[in-house]
Parts: sequence; C-alpha cells; structure tokens
Amino acid sequence: MTLRIALAQFDFPVGAVAGNAERIAAMIAEARDVHGADIVLFPELALSGYPPEDLLLRPSFLADCQAAIEAVAAQATGIVAVVGWPQAAGAVVYNAASVLRDGAVAATYRKRELPNYAVFDERRYFDVDPDRDTCTFDVDGTTVGVVICEDLWFPEPLAQTAQAGAQLVLVPNASPFERDKHAQRDALLAQRVAETGVALAYLNVVGGQDALVFDGASVLADGDGLIHPAARAFEEHWLVADYDPETRKFAPVQWPYENDEGRDALAWRAIVRGTRDYCAKNGFGKVWLGLSGGIDSALVLAVAVDALGAENVAAVRMPSRYTADLSNDLAAEQCRALGVRLLALPIEKPFQGYLDALAETFAGEAVDTTEENLQSRTRGALLMALSNKFGGLLLTTGNKSEYAVGYATIYGDMCGGYAPIKDLYKTEVFALARWRNAVAGAPAIPEAVIERPPSAELRENQKDQDSLPPYDVLDAILLRHVDQEQSRDEIVAAGFDAATVDKVLKLVRISEWKRHQAAPGPKVSRRAFGRERRYPITNGYKG
Repeated sequence: MTLRIALAQFDFPVGAVAGNAERIAAMIAEARDVHGADIVLFPELALSGYPPEDLLLRPSFLADCQAAIEAVAAQATGIVAVVGWPQAAGAVVYNAASVLRDGAVAATYRKRELPNYAVFDERRYFDVDPDRDTCTFDVDGTTVGVVICEDLWFPEPLAQTAQAGAQLVLVPNASPFERDKHAQRDALLAQRVAETGVALAYLNVVGGQDALVFDGASVLADGDGLIHPAARAFEEHWLVADYDPETRKFAPVQWPYENDEGRDALAWRAIVRGTRDYCAKNGFGKVWLGLSGGIDSALVLAVAVDALGAENVAAVRMPSRYTADLSNDLAAEQCRALGVRLLALPIEKPFQGYLDALAETFAGEAVDTTEENLQSRTRGALLMALSNKFGGLLLTTGNKSEYAVGYATIYGDMCGGYAPIKDLYKTEVFALARWRNAVAGAPAIPEAVIERPPSAELRENQKDQDSLPPYDVLDAILLRHVDQEQSRDEIVAAGFDAATVDKVLKLVRISEWKRHQAAPGPKVSRRAFGRERRYPITNGYKG
C-alpha cells in the first residue's frame, strides 16, 4: 500500500510560537483533508523557528513551546505529523522532532549530531541524549524513521535507524543557503542511500532570518539511489509525493521543480528573499537607499524593487561638489526604468556647515580622508533622518570587498539597517548586475553604470583603484584569505605579488572593528562576515 507524504516547505518565523503552532495545526488538517496525506512533515524546530538562539535560555519560552506542541498534538487526528521543536527535559534542552498521532505525542526523536561550526552553535543550547535512541513508527504497515539535519552528515544515525527496520526516513532540516551547496547535499543523499537502502524525504525550511536565508530546495531520494529534482528554492510550497514501500520509490504528485540552479540565479533569489523577509518580519513596509549612480547602489535598488515592489522603494540622490553629472543622470535613468521615486538632496550646504564648524580646529591641517568621510557622514545623517521622519528601513549598499578592506565610512555609507549585497565581492556584484539585466527584458541597471570605473566621488577624479588593487586581483586575494582561510605565505605562493598581499591582509586586519558594527546582510557564500566569521577586533596574529 502506497503512502502519501506531504512536506511543508514553508517559513516558520523565529519566536512566533503561538502563530507557528496555530499554522502547523491548520496545515496538518490541510495535509489530511486537501492533499490526502498519510504523513505530514514539518521542518527542523518549526514550532520555535530556526535558529531561536538565546530564546532557548528563557524558561518561559521553553514552557510555551511545550504547551504549544501539546496543543498541536491534540488536533492531530487521522494523519501522522512530525513536528520539530525545542524540548526541555529538566535542566537540558533537546533539538527534537515529535511524532503526533491520534491526538497525542506518540514518540520523540532527539537530534544526535549538533553542528558547532560556521553559523551554527547548537552545542551552546542543546544536549545530546546519552541513550541516542532511534525513532521508528508504523504507518499502514510501513516502518518510518526520523533523523534531523546534521544527523544525515554522519553515517551512524541513519544506519542505526535502518537497522531498527525503517524503510523510509524523514529528514527535517534548517539548512541555510550557500552557493554550490545543492550538489554537495545530493551527493550526500546518494551516499547514505547506498549505505542503507532506505528512501529519504529531505525537507528544508524556507525564508530569511537576519543574516541567514533558508532556501527550501527539498528533495526526495529513492531507495535505489535515484535523487529526484529539488523543489523550487526560496519559495513556499506544499510538496506531495506517494511512496511505494515495495520498491522504496517516490512518485511526485505535487512538486514544483527547480528550473534554474545557476549560481547567479540562486544568489539573486537568496538576496531578494532575505531582504523581503527581513523587512516584513521587522515591520518595515518600505525602504530607502542612497543612489549614487554607481554599481553597488544600482544593484541594491534592483534587489529592493524585486523584493518589495517599486512603490515601496524610495531612492535618494545626494550630489556633492565632486559628483559627476553622469552619476546624477544614471541614477535618474534607473529610477525611471524601475518606476521608483527619486528624491534629490544636495549635500553641499550641510557639508560646508561641517567644514565651517571645524575650520578653526583644523586650521593649518592638510585636507585628507577626514573631509572625504564628512561627505559620506553627511549623506548618512540625511538618509537616517528620512527613515526616522517617514518610516521605512534604510538599506546600506556596501559589498564584501569594501567591508573586507574597510573601504567604507563608519557612520557614513555604512548607515542602514540591512545590507543586501554585504556577502558579494565586487566582481560578483558586476556579474550579478549583468545576470539581472540579461533576465529582465529591459535592463534593470543602466549599462553605463556597469561599464564605468567605480568611484566613491569624495574628491576630484577619484577612482577606487587609486586606493585598492584592481578588483579582480583584490577579490582573488580576499577569496583565498577570507573564504578559504589561506595564510599570507600560501597566497604569495599561489603567484600573487607579496607587497599587494601584505597590503590587503593588513587592511582586512585593521578593519575588523568596522565589520563588528556593520548591518546584517544575507549570507550567500561559504564564509560570510558576521556570525559565520568571528575574528577578534584586538588581534596580534598576522599569518
């Protein structure tokens, strides 16, 4: 007898215990009554949202989760539901998934492998059950098992679940997006199926949570090793499939397949989803950004329009004495093309006011980056004033190359509550702009913006490469040092000029304090600044 399985690839916001519980209960009924499912699976920690972080240290939060799972279980009849939640047991807390049936909690599995690397710090919050029991249960004569996320990356949990008789194993996940991860995951699924012969239903949560973006992209693996195409990433969907216990194969019934797993396509959708969810979950219906006529702000504007709609985006042009006419023209051109409101706030008067206020104190001192930074800080103050007065979130437009080497003004162009392109190197910004134009029909970003040399326009005829190596060289060094953790000597041995490497690595070291104060932004790389790369500000190591 075939089993119909429904996978709830949806967003379950962190901390929204009551709302998540209400939604899960309604979705259990929907899986049963609309989709005819025998089993419905929800993501890892769906009840609390993932990652709940230090909410897990609050006894009241854990008590609310306990009450919520009991309330959901009471409504789970006529179907088997597997729901992830944080289970408190005395002084310890488990990352758990409970089997709900016949109006009660029938069994509970406790995650065995707790990730404590990159963005994960589960060992800060969760314990491992010393008994390390498996969890299997019968559904119409088929033995079904459960393991959670990281458990799948180790052979023992699944092998022992198969030894306990499981033919089909459900795998709830909260696995953040990063580029090139899907291929690694599919290879892992194939390996685990080859080792055990069990079929796998791999469900991943979807949605943005601060700097993390969860892509969904759930997948089925037959017991003979066939990996089905992934579900469409970054979108909420009911995923429904029939499972044949005789052949241990799935037959998708409702499964919108991913049709573009290109690196740029997935990165774009990750950034758009992250921006949309950060705004929505924090109560912002509209956004502001400073539009300079350069590539970074142009890309952020296109992201904002895709995320929130042009009617909810306001761009602000803030020319100075050093702003080229072309910059003003390109900013206006893009806003017309995208249907975005454009404000103009020249900064000459407030900037001159700063200079006048400091004139006596600065008398006899040469003009330097201080005056350049004052222009950026003037712009930051004006943008924050608009956000305060009219509401809406200010987006900041810095990229990963700039954050890496400190080529950004603290309390200036770093002002803002969210940084959509924070995890894109400058060369990736250009590539993504070209990709976005290629799929837009009409260009979302003026071609002249993409082609012109980058400049902060804080002094006469300024170009970024007056201060930095060419971006293709800079980004290649940063990729090795930041993402791949290569040392100075390893990078030089790879053929890079030693003096250039020394300069770049010094800039990375001395800019840590700025990064600690930077707005969050969506993670798309293997090694994003923020919670994934946590270096000390005060640091004497230079390797």
